[in-house]
Amino acid sequence: MFDNWYNNRLGRLAARCLATPFISYIAGAFMDSPLSKPMIKRFARQNGIDLNQAAETRFKSFNAFFTRHLKDGLRPLCGEGLFASPCDALLSVYTIKDESRFQIKGASYSIADLVEDEGIARDFSGGRCLVFRLTPAHYHRYIFPCDGSIIDHKKIKGIYHTVRPTAVEKAQVLRTNTREYVLCETEEYGRLLIMEVGALLVGRIVNHKTSGDFSKGEEKGYFEFGGSTVVVLAQKDRLNLDRRFDTQDEKSVYAGEALTNPF
Repeated sequence: MFDNWYNNRLGRLAARCLATPFISYIAGAFMDSPLSKPMIKRFARQNGIDLNQAAETRFKSFNAFFTRHLKDGLRPLCGEGLFASPCDALLSVYTIKDESRFQIKGASYSIADLVEDEGIARDFSGGRCLVFRLTPAHYHRYIFPCDGSIIDHKKIKGIYHTVRPTAVEKAQVLRTNTREYVLCETEEYGRLLIMEVGALLVGRIVNHKTSGDFSKGEEKGYFEFGGSTVVVLAQKDRLNLDRRFDTQDEKSVYAGEALTNPF
């Protein structure tokens, strides 16, 4: 729906107006209301969502459906010593090079731009950037990929832009979107940064924990309505990624799925 807007100046201006936090708040309020319930069945049908996988099938609003829990056992957690995918998504992986820029969905970014902190960016020089792109059809809850402790938490204000590929070609999406991240210390994988990125008409990024210890598989939070992105930064030589996933070509992954090989 929004792709064509980014192909001309007027469309991009309209998208920018609609992408303000206030408009996103109004859209989110509607999605939280019973008035949004008629949208559920059509959305599920158009996106191939199996409602039989939901823990509950009666929803009070569209957002209640969108943030639904799944039945127990549908997202098994990988075993000890393996790094888990934090969410259902399309995963692409990049090497972080000093002073370089790399591609995230067709646009060029530096880590310093992404986190707005030169010191943190230096910590991840030579490491890996894992980009998990969630489509509307994906399950929108995400988990911690390993055990660890949160040492810092930051929210970066922005405006909400769609993460659709055409939009990314016209605007630096991750620089203008609202994002939120935690900086973590882990025994197995060193320092990690886990970031959530909001998109057009996403009312909120909802995180349950922003300090203290966390456990692998523990639910970290969820996205309300809209396509969204999770980014994980890992330090050099700390993630022994399975070769299937160690590519810039998007690969489908599921929450809890092992992304690494055991050392």
